[in-house]
Amino acid sequence: MARARTEAAAHASSDGGTQDRSRIAVGDGGRRTGSRIAVAVAVLAVVAGGVYGGAALKRHGDAGHAKPAGVPSAQTTVIRRTDLSDSKDLPGTLGYGAALTVKGAGKGLITKLPTSGSTVTRGKPLYWVDDQPVTVFYGDTPVFRTLDQAAVKAGASGADVTVLAENLKALGYDIGPEPRNTQSSTGTGKAPGAVLTSSLLDALKRWQRDTGRQQTGTLSVGQVVVLPGAVRVGAVKAQLGETATEDVLSVTSLRKSVSVTVNPGDAAQVHQGDKVVITLPDTTQIPGKVASVGTTVQGGPGDESDASDSDTSPSLQVTVVPEDSASVSKLDAASVRVTFTTETRKNVLTVPVGALLALQEGGYALQRPGGQLVAVKTGLFAKGQVEVSGAGIEEGQRVVTAS
Repeated sequence: MARARTEAAAHASSDGGTQDRSRIAVGDGGRRTGSRIAVAVAVLAVVAGGVYGGAALKRHGDAGHAKPAGVPSAQTTVIRRTDLSDSKDLPGTLGYGAALTVKGAGKGLITKLPTSGSTVTRGKPLYWVDDQPVTVFYGDTPVFRTLDQAAVKAGASGADVTVLAENLKALGYDIGPEPRNTQSSTGTGKAPGAVLTSSLLDALKRWQRDTGRQQTGTLSVGQVVVLPGAVRVGAVKAQLGETATEDVLSVTSLRKSVSVTVNPGDAAQVHQGDKVVITLPDTTQIPGKVASVGTTVQGGPGDESDASDSDTSPSLQVTVVPEDSASVSKLDAASVRVTFTTETRKNVLTVPVGALLALQEGGYALQRPGGQLVAVKTGLFAKGQVEVSGAGIEEGQRVVTAS
């Protein structure tokens, strides 16, 4: 039977042609379609009989009474109820994430630098200036002023004092009472931070003694580097003997991640915490999850950041992390592919796309083995299957399919 079939790419609006489809089962539209099918069946029967008869005469010589064959039986499939998911594959880059540049902030000459790839944690030196270690503290505010007894007398308080107090406490030092300023002078609404006290500076002096520094009880700009957490040293940019006022080195996260460039329209379907599949260069697939979805659109018409191509398509950056870091332990950097599940339908009726019959009146139908056409509404198309619904459509029913 001649029928026009559709493939998955034909994502026509499932609502279109609803009235026409309803006329398939009842009404004049159904009779007109049935008439066209009857004509097609008759023509095919004649053609099939002639071809079969000619072949039989050739095989059997003078056998003038060969019986013509009927039309072959149609292939059928069962309407199934299942979960249907659509997905999108995008290229990504595995690495240690965006690099953060560390600048020197004090006087003196750089006398020692770390090796690329080394790990630095809280309380450990990152590099040396005038043979004195510049130590890593964790936090989000750099030490931007001298913290000493004069600052105590002036009633100094703020986020930089909080960084000093929290890090000394985390390193095991008793910092005494932790008075906090109850009024913010910044107008930002953020917590104003700790108040600098003599007991806090005493704890600083003990830390200086234990780490081989001069016990001054003073913390000056450039003596510590404040970073978000433990880091991996990336590129070392400075040279020994240079002044500690330029770019010294870059650091990255310790954990590997995958950076994926996503169209802003597609990014609306991606959420933090979503499960993904990462395909490595050797085709191994490992589970991962979305760590973050960027909010800054890059590129697009009018973007002058790249003068060579100001019409670059707009994009957002999505960061994905492997669920098991050991699965990428042998790779420092690699091109990978990330599979995102973009849409899911739970507990829906589905058939192969080849079971859909595109109607001249518009819309789609399924055909039962006996020839009856039943109008359907289509939903999600994914992986060669399509979601269907409509009056009389039930799980377990058989319908004709081309594939």
